[in-house]
Formats: sequence, C-alpha cells, structure tokens
Amino acid sequence: MFGKIIGAVAGSKIAQSTRGIGGPGGAALGIGAAAIAKRLSIPALIALSAGGYFAKKHFDKKHAASEAANKPPKVKSSAT
Repeated sequence: MFGKIIGAVAGSKIAQSTRGIGGPGGAALGIGAAAIAKRLSIPALIALSAGGYFAKKHFDKKHAASEAANKPPKVKSSAT
C-alpha cells in the first residue's frame, strides 16, 4: 500500500514537469510503475532503466538537431 502511495506522489510530481500528462495521469502512471517494478527482476529493471536512459538521450539529440536546422542564421551587422 505504501509503495502505491509513494509511486502516486512521485508520478504526480514528475507529471507536473512533463508536457501532456496531468497530475492524476502521473499518479496513475506512478502506481502502475510501482506495481510493475515489484514483479520484475533486478536485471530486467536495470535493462529497462538503461533502455529508457539511452532512448531519452537519442530523442534529445534528435530534437536538438532539428531545432538547430530550423534556427535562422545569425547575420553580422557591418559598421559603415
């Protein structure tokens, strides 16, 4: 029971800083994550964590590259 409460609070806090997920949705995800974590083995949790970390790095890098491509070039003003 305490794991579900802690998961709900953590999920709600994370949802506040995440676009597209509200507080109740984050709480539900936190409860689900706590239930899944209880059933998985340690190597499976490590593999899921590492996969999530590298996926986030990949998508952040891809997002930064697309922002750089869409950014207008800087123009130096000439002194006359």
